[in-house]
Amino acid sequence: MTEPRPSSTARAMLRELDEKTGDGSPQPYPAPRPRRTAWGWLRFILSLAILALALRSLVIAPFNIPSRSMTPTLFVGDYLFVAKWPYGYSRYSFPFAPDFIEGRIGHGRPARGDIVVFRSPADPSSAYIKRVIGLPGDRVRMIGGELHLNGAAVAREEIAAFAETVRDASGCATQPGGNGRLESGEDGSLVCHTPRYRETLPGGRSYLVLDAGDSMADTTAEFVVPEGRYFLMGDDRDRSADSRFPAEPGGGIGLVPEEYIVGRALVIFWSTDGSASWANPVSWFSAARWDRIGRGF
Repeated sequence: MTEPRPSSTARAMLRELDEKTGDGSPQPYPAPRPRRTAWGWLRFILSLAILALALRSLVIAPFNIPSRSMTPTLFVGDYLFVAKWPYGYSRYSFPFAPDFIEGRIGHGRPARGDIVVFRSPADPSSAYIKRVIGLPGDRVRMIGGELHLNGAAVAREEIAAFAETVRDASGCATQPGGNGRLESGEDGSLVCHTPRYRETLPGGRSYLVLDAGDSMADTTAEFVVPEGRYFLMGDDRDRSADSRFPAEPGGGIGLVPEEYIVGRALVIFWSTDGSASWANPVSWFSAARWDRIGRGF
């Protein structure tokens, strides 16, 4: 048996009661939300800026690869996040490098094989990225293009050559003493093949390096890394100005003091081959190297 439906008069009475409070007075309308004032917007923007500054200074910061010194691990046009927390903090962890911060805060230190971003000792306004090879107390030397650490040759195994497209022959080390080999691709482009090796450091860390041929830094004196400093090298050994060269603006970096180290390379979040145009948004995606995005270190 179904219940009888209330009449239209009853429904009207129920609506009237619903619009009133328990004592029969009308329900008050909700107060309108106050509009944000100019000071409110300014405070909101300042809060976001402070949050972004704290994130960039203490957690992660973006960095882009401007040169080929870390090829084949990192390419020109790679954009990556750099982790700040693994090594603690120094004045160069913060914007404008405040000079009231001395040394490093925290106990973390780089390990052999880490890829680090750091400030150049000769020009602190410039940021570089290299691989940690020698720790404090290590003895580092190059002999005939091969890395030696603490008196022993670092294990090196040749693998398939590194192939890259170049614009012209000058982009390939085919000169006398060079190891580059230039070929024509199926699409008519020029492809340079450079010998590639897998180096394995004591402790098991391995990575890939290039040997483009004879260079002035293939054989060096022995470097003894003092306390508080690090010996850093690029993976493109013959095209990297690194700790094998004295520190000078736009050139070598010498033995890098620990307070100049900013952080450790974490992951590639964007990569482009350089063919994109700001005026053509479609090219932003066609120029992207999707297979590189998400690669971690």
